[in-house]
Amino acid sequence: QVQLVESGGGSVQPGGSLRLSCAASGRIVRSLVMGWYRQAPGEQRELVARLTSAGNTYYADSVKGRFTISRDNAKNTVYLHMNSLEPEDTAVYYCRADPGTYWGQGTQVTVSS
Repeated sequence: QVQLVESGGGSVQPGGSLRLSCAASGRIVRSLVMGWYRQAPGEQRELVARLTSAGNTYYADSVKGRFTISRDNAKNTVYLHMNSLEPEDTAVYYCRADPGTYWGQGTQVTVSS
């Protein structure tokens, strides 16, 4: 079993930055594939960024160059650094761990002027 707890969401103006955190327990994050997903109202949940145990990363085209996924093995935590935020980034952001498909509870990000 893996438990995931997200934090760091909030409201920010366009062009601003946020850092989301996903604290894991039950397994060490460096042994897992960790992903950040988001779901906007009326939309399907989509993959934003992924980090494999080998350190390989994937980013959705819409966030490339603006978002960075990273992990701190000592804190067993994965981060999503979000820069140059746009209103289209507004969504609930979820952390996911695989194998096993474990989800966190989500954290709201709102980008608005």
